[in-house]
Amino acid sequence: MRDSDRARPAGRAAARDLFEQVRLRYFRLSPGKRRLIHAAVLVGAVGLALGLGWQPVTAFLLTLALLGFATLALRFPRAAATVAVVVPWLTMTSLLDGRFPQSWIPLGLMLLALPVAGAAHLISWVPPWLTTLAALACAGVIALVLVLAGFPYAVVLWAAYGTAAAVLVYRLVQARQVRAGAAVREQPVRVRVRDGGPPPQQSADRAAPPPISVEEALGELDGMVGLAPVKEQVRSIAASIEASRLRREAGYVTEPPMRHFVFVGPPGTGKTSVARTVAKIFYAFGLLETPYVVEAQRADLVGEFLGATAIKTNELIDRALGGVLFVDEAYSLINSGDGQPDRFGSEAVQTLLKRAEDDRDRLIVILAGYEKEMGAFLSSNPGLSSRFATRVRFPGYSAGELAEITESLQTRRGDRMAGGVRPALLARFEDLHRRGIVDELGNARFVRSLVEAAAQARDVRVVGAGGSPTTEDLVTVTGPDVAKAFDELTARYQDYQATPTLEEALGELDGMAGLEPVKRQVHAIAAQLRMARMRQERGLPTPPQMRHFVFTGPPGTGKTTVARVLGRVFAALGLLVRPDVVEAQRADLVGQHLGATAIKTNELVDRALGGVLFVDEAYSLVNGGYAGGDAFGAEAVQTLLKRAEDDRDRLVVILAGYEREMDVFLATNPGLSSRFNQRVRFPSYTPAELSEIAELLAGRSGDRFDAPARHDLADVFTWVCEDGLIDGLGNGRFARSLYERAAMRRDVRLAALDGAASAADLTTITSADVRAAVDELAGR
Repeated sequence: MRDSDRARPAGRAAARDLFEQVRLRYFRLSPGKRRLIHAAVLVGAVGLALGLGWQPVTAFLLTLALLGFATLALRFPRAAATVAVVVPWLTMTSLLDGRFPQSWIPLGLMLLALPVAGAAHLISWVPPWLTTLAALACAGVIALVLVLAGFPYAVVLWAAYGTAAAVLVYRLVQARQVRAGAAVREQPVRVRVRDGGPPPQQSADRAAPPPISVEEALGELDGMVGLAPVKEQVRSIAASIEASRLRREAGYVTEPPMRHFVFVGPPGTGKTSVARTVAKIFYAFGLLETPYVVEAQRADLVGEFLGATAIKTNELIDRALGGVLFVDEAYSLINSGDGQPDRFGSEAVQTLLKRAEDDRDRLIVILAGYEKEMGAFLSSNPGLSSRFATRVRFPGYSAGELAEITESLQTRRGDRMAGGVRPALLARFEDLHRRGIVDELGNARFVRSLVEAAAQARDVRVVGAGGSPTTEDLVTVTGPDVAKAFDELTARYQDYQATPTLEEALGELDGMAGLEPVKRQVHAIAAQLRMARMRQERGLPTPPQMRHFVFTGPPGTGKTTVARVLGRVFAALGLLVRPDVVEAQRADLVGQHLGATAIKTNELVDRALGGVLFVDEAYSLVNGGYAGGDAFGAEAVQTLLKRAEDDRDRLVVILAGYEREMDVFLATNPGLSSRFNQRVRFPSYTPAELSEIAELLAGRSGDRFDAPARHDLADVFTWVCEDGLIDGLGNGRFARSLYERAAMRRDVRLAALDGAASAADLTTITSADVRAAVDELAGR
């Protein structure tokens, strides 16, 4: 039988699956918890030794060695297996010192283990521990035979080293044969619907699918970079299929363990590649007739008119029978963008559901797409969620994994990176993660584009240099090549290169006049965010951080400016993609009828994602003047609250306004006060601070106030502050208006001189200019 012929023994698969589960649970622990467990084991071993009368130092060292080996086995299983071979070899050869006290044979054989183990790990596609064991065992046997035959010690060592080298060469040849066989098997697996023609199993001139073992299929999965949770889940599926086979062989009646899947995750994370592995696993167990995958999208299922869709979908499924049907971006089958039901897509879904149930013994259907969109798609039809109950989540790649994929793709192209490029590339990938745009770029797809663009930049550089380039020049990618490619591919992200550092962002805040309590609070917020990021990077527990704020204070006190600074702080710490601030008021959130408000608010939030949404005069969203309440404003508030919670990792929302009105507004909804619990109070400016603002504005424009003018400024600002007029005049806005009017009066005065003004006159604002500006603003 096919399943019994190709499926490997259950014991080995179960043991490996159990080991992978232990590994995953171990690395889910934080580094601090791991160290605590190690310390507890050491203390327990020493205590046990004292209780049994053993040597505590010996027990401590032995336990420490065992812990080290266990950690190595969990982190690098292949290396641990090799160590398990090398250590007995070193032990046995060290015992030969007493047998050959005057020779170099023991030391020479001990040193042989290091190059053999290193070379074994450079030979891919075969287990390195087995290569090490074979080489050392053969070398040891040859050395023993020659020593007993009385050959000179030098001959014995040379023969042992030569034998080990011969075994390594033999294993290298074996590895190439295994790799070639895997490449042949991989070639025909992917079938595109748009290529036309029948699938391979229906083609008369194509050979039957090659035999594939479960271990070979899982080996391909293990060869993929990253995806640890996906690998664990696929191994669990393989283990459950093997258990079902054993129960059936034992005489129990079992249903065929066929199932349909949902693959969710960001783009470029290997969903299609894992679908091919799943097809090979079910084929290896004899549950599918072929290991082929038919890929499709909406256009391959939906027809141009009602009735044609069912025909088209059935034809597609007929071509996939016996294998796997992989539907990418499956949520596009339900397209309600125009507000009308998608009858064509619904017909495709209903047909797909019926065939998925009727042909479940001959077909596996995999629906793939982004997690959020797939969740909405599955909830649109009860049959989808019940028939597609197995969900596999694909995580995005880490910076190190992206760098590993880059090197793998370059190796396949025959390229390589120059020395020192990898650390710089890794730093760029870490920056992508810090900005949170690696999923938008497409993970491994972005890496593929980067490798191709860097190679193109290298070719342009080499050819443009003229002369006759060397072979090394033609295959080596340098740092500038990678930087050029990286900048081109990220150019569509506005201000990608302009994100400030934390020091620059806080320096901009410190350069503002006044606002000392605000500056202290923003510095404290930045310090708290920075420490939280450090705790997270070190695997320590990190409490949720503040993401949404309330700015209260009179007008003109710098609330919008500080919001921009706060956006730059979050961007500098990698908590936002960009430092942009989207400013809004009630009219930007509230629609003209119920239902339109939610759409308008969501569109505004979508535009602000990755940055800061600043809602000025936020209390106007709840207008108490309406009879029966402000239904439009309440809808905007509810939508804003939901998005502020759902997108809290991608958005900072700041609500601003007068303090008393904001207190009333926050009290209207419990969700507001709980989600916007960080308040920053902006005080009115003092006369000295207003004078400083006016002089800063003048300095930025190349102007200055003379001494009498500065005295008049101080008098004016003191007068409006003491009379309580400054808040009504707009604080900093009044200082700006006064400077602009005074500069205009100076220009009018100098224009009458008919070109006789000096450079100092053109840049100096006098007392008369200030007094004229005050009279003009006062309406005199």
